[in-house]
Amino acid sequence: MKIWEVMAVEMGYNLHLEQSQKLVMTPQLRQAIKILQFTSMELEEYIEQQIESNPVIEINEEEKAAKEEPSPENKVDWKEYVEDFDNYEYCKEAFHHNRDNDFNYENIIFKNPTLQEHLLFQYHLTLLDAAYHEICEYIIHSLDDNGYLTAGVEEIARELEEDPATVEYVLRIVQSFDPVGVGARNLSECLSIQCRAAGIRNENVYQIIHHYLDDLADNKYPLIAKQLNISSAQVQEICDYLKTLEPKPGRMYADADNRYVVPDMVVRKVGDDYYIIPNDRNSPRLTIRKDYQKMLSSEEQNHDAVKFLNDKFNSAMWLIKSIEQRMQTIYKVVEMIVRKQRCFFEYGKKHLKPMTLKEVADEIGVHESTVSRATNGKYMETPMGTFELKYFFSSGVSDENGEGIASESIKNYIRDIIDAENARKPLSDDRIAHELAVKGIKISRRTVAKYREDMKIPASSKRKRY
Repeated sequence: MKIWEVMAVEMGYNLHLEQSQKLVMTPQLRQAIKILQFTSMELEEYIEQQIESNPVIEINEEEKAAKEEPSPENKVDWKEYVEDFDNYEYCKEAFHHNRDNDFNYENIIFKNPTLQEHLLFQYHLTLLDAAYHEICEYIIHSLDDNGYLTAGVEEIARELEEDPATVEYVLRIVQSFDPVGVGARNLSECLSIQCRAAGIRNENVYQIIHHYLDDLADNKYPLIAKQLNISSAQVQEICDYLKTLEPKPGRMYADADNRYVVPDMVVRKVGDDYYIIPNDRNSPRLTIRKDYQKMLSSEEQNHDAVKFLNDKFNSAMWLIKSIEQRMQTIYKVVEMIVRKQRCFFEYGKKHLKPMTLKEVADEIGVHESTVSRATNGKYMETPMGTFELKYFFSSGVSDENGEGIASESIKNYIRDIIDAENARKPLSDDRIAHELAVKGIKISRRTVAKYREDMKIPASSKRKRY
């Protein structure tokens, strides 16, 4: 047999059967994963987008009305609506009347002013010449969210073709506005403005602000006292006063709409049992519109219309199913947290036990990454307060009885020890470790230092009082 004939036989076609497992990320699976990791506010926005793009989805108005219907005993808190009535400039456009000229409190809309709006309102009350108007507006719009000036006086003067002395004059006027300290170019100037507004005349205060802030942060009171020829106790007194000032005067007007947390689950104690209530107030129940259902079942059907509606129906059903699955997953995770952390709900933060994502995932029969997505950005309202679900997952150590103690519990013990220490002789990390060992918690000095730094508590040398 020739060589080319042998090769032809070996390269023949064969049929093999193999079994293998692989994960196919379908669009529906991607959507379910994305919905699971959404926070409650993000989910609400996503649902609104889906309602706009999918005509067959609608909100169940009956359930929505039942959720929003106030109980008979609830009364209108008029104080809430009139507490800022004196700020007429921002409220006058919010008052509306119906056709019968009757006042309707439901139409009241109040918008918190921005820092720039607040400052411009004050500027319009001043008696400055109109020639300064452009300079003042430029300065106010050059402030960052913390109230600091981001452009230099020379730069503003060059941009507006004005004299730097004039710009400096207008800047001083802006710095006299509320909140006190706004318009400063650095931290030292911000603190100086607040001290002058408070009538502080002690020159040592201004010396420390302008020359010794770094040393003050490092608790180098004796060094500062020696330089200024005063006692360490006086330096400490000045430091205590400076800590009462606002280093970021504009932040009270920044991100006013992001200060609230909407819990996904509510835990209530009734008798000796804890009950979990899903907080679906901000996630409306979705249904399929009945008119489109009748359109599909009618005899006169257009092929293109039927195909379009079938695609939208499938998309809507997957969306509804993914939202329900998200709620069930979060509910199961919270149920496991309540069961495993009962001591926390009964006695407080010091009784938090170590718990891992894998431990909960094995209990409820899902992957560890699913539990991670279900806990990230989700909150639970409890009798002890509102906590992020990730708060309950932490490592820990064993006590003298062999029971686990979570790292958050150890941090609370460390905080209590530091709060009870003698401020003139603060405890070292080694001494804190010894105090914890007396309580049955044996951890090293380095672990104490790590937990202390996590809580942003300074070392003993910086906690010392004179």
